[in-house]
This record gives sequence, C-alpha cells and structure tokens, in this order.
Amino acid sequence: MTEPTQTVQSPFSDLGLRSSVCRGVAEAGFEQPTDIQARLIPLILSGRDVLGQARTGTGKTAAFGLPLLHLGDPDVPTEALILVPTRELAMQVDTEIGKLGRYTPIRSQPIYGGQRLRSQIAEFEKRKPNLIVGTPGRVMDLHDRRVLSYANIRRVVLDEVDRMLDIGFREDIRRILGGIKRPAQFIFVSATITDEIETLARKFMSDPEKITTSEGALTVRQVEQKYITVQPWDKRSLLMHLLKHEEPDLTLVFCRTKETVDRLARHLGKHGVEVHSLHGDMPQSKRNAIVRKLRSGHLSVVVASDLAARGLDVSGISHVINFDLPEDPEVYIHRIGRTARAGKSGIAWSFVAPDQGKLLTAIEMLANVEIGELEYPDFVPGPVPEDKRAEMPKAPKAEGAPAGRAAGPEPVWQKEETEIDAEKFPGGVVPSGPPRRRLGGRMKSRRGR
Repeated sequence: MTEPTQTVQSPFSDLGLRSSVCRGVAEAGFEQPTDIQARLIPLILSGRDVLGQARTGTGKTAAFGLPLLHLGDPDVPTEALILVPTRELAMQVDTEIGKLGRYTPIRSQPIYGGQRLRSQIAEFEKRKPNLIVGTPGRVMDLHDRRVLSYANIRRVVLDEVDRMLDIGFREDIRRILGGIKRPAQFIFVSATITDEIETLARKFMSDPEKITTSEGALTVRQVEQKYITVQPWDKRSLLMHLLKHEEPDLTLVFCRTKETVDRLARHLGKHGVEVHSLHGDMPQSKRNAIVRKLRSGHLSVVVASDLAARGLDVSGISHVINFDLPEDPEVYIHRIGRTARAGKSGIAWSFVAPDQGKLLTAIEMLANVEIGELEYPDFVPGPVPEDKRAEMPKAPKAEGAPAGRAAGPEPVWQKEETEIDAEKFPGGVVPSGPPRRRLGGRMKSRRGR
C-alpha cells in the first residue's frame, strides 16, 4: 500500500507531519493543534524521550498518535506499543488512531482482557499490526505466550501513567519496559507528574524532555462546578429531583463502588429514568454496546464507576454528577473532564456530605478553583433513618430558646475547666462571660471545613 500523493497544507504540516497524516487530521475535524500537540509532536518526531503532563480533553491522544503514524514503518510488525490503564481507553485510543491514520499504511490493534484470548491472538497473527494499544496485563500475557514479541519495538507510549500506577500496574510496567531492547524511544503522558513517575522516567529514559501545559486548568475552568450539601440517605432522592427538574441532555453519574452503581441504576430505572450502568464486572460486549449508544446519543443517563469510564470520549455529555465524592482529588479532575470536550462547556455537580468539607477543599486546591454551593430550597430532605439517628449529633435545647430551636455550641469560656493564665488577657482581666453587646452582624459561611 502506498501513500496518497494529495498534499494537505495545515498547521499540522508545519509541525513536520507528512501529507497522509495531515489528511486524516483534516477529515477528523482538527484545525489547529492544541498546546500539548504543538509541543509534543516535534519532540517525538526528533526521537527524544519525553515526559509530558497533560490532562484529559487536551488532545493528548493525537499528540502522541500522530507522530507514531508519521514514523511508522508498514513493513515492521509490532513497531510501537501504547500502554493504557483500562480496556475502554485501549479501544478509544485505537479508534482515534485508526481515524487519524486512515490514509496511512499503519495498522493498529487493541489488546485487552475481557475478550476471548484465542480470537484476539488469531486477529493479531492475521493482521500483524504495526502499532499495539494494550493494557499491561494482556500485553504481558501475549508476550509470555510468545505471541507478542518485543524485538521490533522502537517506540513506547505510557498513557495516563498516574492512573496505571494507582491501580497497581507498577511491576507489570517495569517488566514490560525492562524487556524492550535499547535504543528505544519512551514517551510518558500523565495528568500529574509525581515523584514515582519521575523515578520511573529516570530508570528507563535517556535525557528526557519534560513538558507541562496549562490546558488542564483551562479544561477545568470550562466546566461550571457546583456542590450540593446533602445527607447520604437523601442522595438518591436529590438525584431524582435534579434529573426531573434540570432535564440535562446526557448525564454521567459517578459512584465509588460497583455495588452502588448497580443499586442506583436499579433505583432510577424503577422511577422511570432511562438509565444504564457501566462498571468493570460487566461483560465486555455489554460495556462496548453501552459506549456505542453513548456516542450515538441514544442514552440519557449512565451510572458509572471510575475505572469503567476511563476511556469515555463522548462529546455530548452535558452534565457530570459526583454521586459519591472521590477520595482522591485527582480522580475528580478526571471525572469532570468527561464533559466540556472539544472546547464546549459543561456542568459538574458534586453531592457533598456535611463531614466532607476537607475533601472538597482538597479538590478545590488541586483544581485551583472555588466551587460554589448550589441550593435547592424546593428539595425536601427525607426523615433520618432509624439506624442513623443514634449517630446524629444532638444539640441541647437552649434555656429559654423558642420551641424547636436547638442551642448552639457552648461558648469557649463555658468549656474551659482548667486554670486560666490571667497574664494572657489585657490588663490581667479574665472575662467571665460573653460580651454584653455584640455587633450583630451575620456572615454566611460556605461550609464547615
């Protein structure tokens, strides 16, 4: 197969990409390279090892995929390897590279767990792909079976390195990288660059170029972020209230566990919501079908776990709802990055329990944004469950206070039982009670932190 001779002039050709690659870029709808693309592509084309920081939604797949298509040799099988943390991301990256490289002779194939091993091996041996997109576990499996050889690999990309390390692929990554012959080019792409990633880069890279972009912050700022204070037992009712009154176009609801995903999806379904669940225990064929429906715009609400949604790249997602606030603030950034794709705006709502103020503050610090509170005065919370009443703090009724109003916390001077150092007070006069007059002003606090 030979490359078409048609010449395509675009800003991407200025980066050094050949005409066949630029033609695929133009048909995919890309007009101008993003910051990460403009900086990463020339470095990869030059053969440098690169450690790049880029968040979801910044065009990072094209940033490493385009130079791999440009540099690929159609006569060399398994010349490049892209490692990703999940099956969905493997399929997503392979699909995007296939679209970008439609006018090149480079063949790619995704390999991941959850598919029948025999059929995957048969396709691999038949197609002899030049570029492999795979999860570490399946790559190692095919290598141990002597199906996938590392002998021809010249370029290796680790996409979303931070997430691969988080979910336990440390030793697998070291084994794979350690089995690749030198010299080879290594490209690491990660939303965050931690000390562990720096150490991994020093071990396997040769004088890497480190680049960071500000596009992650821009992506976050394109999302209108709000939090809603709610007790855990009221979250399902609040979600129903939001879906009925706000009528979002396409909503992605995140939960921490697979069990919560299934329970919440069943609850919404019983109340007339068209909903699908998406998590790691589902058969791969069913997960693929849901993702296809998402991309075609045939779904309205999807309840998902973090791991299952890692490869989602659907431009029509209007709302992301954090039904469960993630314990890792970085996961929050990945979640809300599912909306506000391709320059569009998006909305992210987070359900926050009264005792999660510190976690919300940590998220704000990482995102470098203040998340405002969204109030729904027409939402009526339900009664406190019997098993939760004993855990609820009970405030004593203030003497002389109106019926139904609980007393506030005891003033500090009523709590102090120990001996007080009078020298710490002006004139040595220790107050015995609250001041007789106060300014009377009120300040509405955002939340307890």
